[in-house]
Amino acid sequence: MPESVKLLGLGVAVPGHVIHQAEAAALAESLFSDRIRGFSHLVPVFSNSGIRRRYSVRPLSWFLDQHGWADRMQAYSEGARALFADAATRAINQAGLEPADIDTIVTISSTGFATPSIEALVAREMGFRADIQRVPVFGLGCAGGVSGLGIAARLAAGRPGTKVLMVAIELCSLAFRLDEPSNVSVVASALFGDGAAACVLSADEGGVAAVESTGEHLFPDTVDLMGWRVDDHGLGIILAQSLPHFVGSQVGPAIAGILARNGIELADIDRFVCHPGGAKVLDAVESSLSLGQGTLNDEREVLAAYGNMSSPTVLFVLDRAVRAGLPERSAMLALGPGFTASCVTLRKAA
Repeated sequence: MPESVKLLGLGVAVPGHVIHQAEAAALAESLFSDRIRGFSHLVPVFSNSGIRRRYSVRPLSWFLDQHGWADRMQAYSEGARALFADAATRAINQAGLEPADIDTIVTISSTGFATPSIEALVAREMGFRADIQRVPVFGLGCAGGVSGLGIAARLAAGRPGTKVLMVAIELCSLAFRLDEPSNVSVVASALFGDGAAACVLSADEGGVAAVESTGEHLFPDTVDLMGWRVDDHGLGIILAQSLPHFVGSQVGPAIAGILARNGIELADIDRFVCHPGGAKVLDAVESSLSLGQGTLNDEREVLAAYGNMSSPTVLFVLDRAVRAGLPERSAMLALGPGFTASCVTLRKAA
């Protein structure tokens, strides 16, 4: 970075409704067992996912009914506003600041729509200034936590002394489709949860880590690997079965290339902080980066406790790593639709 940007504060938040994996499996069976041929072959995805529980902005009973865009986006607006305020307040407090100290807000989300965007809807109750600069970003998916951190860091570097708040909010549960009895719907019902995470960054002294470099790699001809399909009833997930194989064969060289462009080698990284997209994906990342089996066990613990929350999940892993003590150099890694690999390196704060 042209100006040393520090991570001053970090906060995470989840909604109040807990979904235990056994409950999700039972619900999926009741809804889909007689509508999907060979459903019994899909049941192991719930136990093999490595997930114990997840959190949702709506109780499990909500998913028993059909919902259109109006229901989904009302739930999104209500849930995202509450999670934004919770995560942002935690990050701002950890940074030793007040909401009025924030100069720019980067809001990352790909699981719902709100206009005005979420940071505007909560601005008054949060106490943000009237001259706050807003940067809402849609479409980064699971890569959004790392890409959003990179965007926020570059904004902070461009205006030294200003305070940039980045908030990643995803309500993946709202994309559940009762009207879509498909294998991918069952897999999604076993993996995804809701949550938010926030970071405060500034080209200042102090902080828990310094942002050293940012970078992305967009793989050609891969738009069908992951994403959303939009129709009259909501968002439908696109999730290719070939994703773990692709990650295992392609991500290592891509990350090595991102690092090399910043004068860093894979061997220079003391710790990877990865988005836990799923158990098979984590295995593939370890293989692709030539990491020892079990290296990403913190990621597996976050996945077990929260599920895949899309963009905020990697920041839950970072929060865990920060509390345990970061090594000299860490690399954050997340993968998302595009298909994109995003990487941010962090140095331990002096």
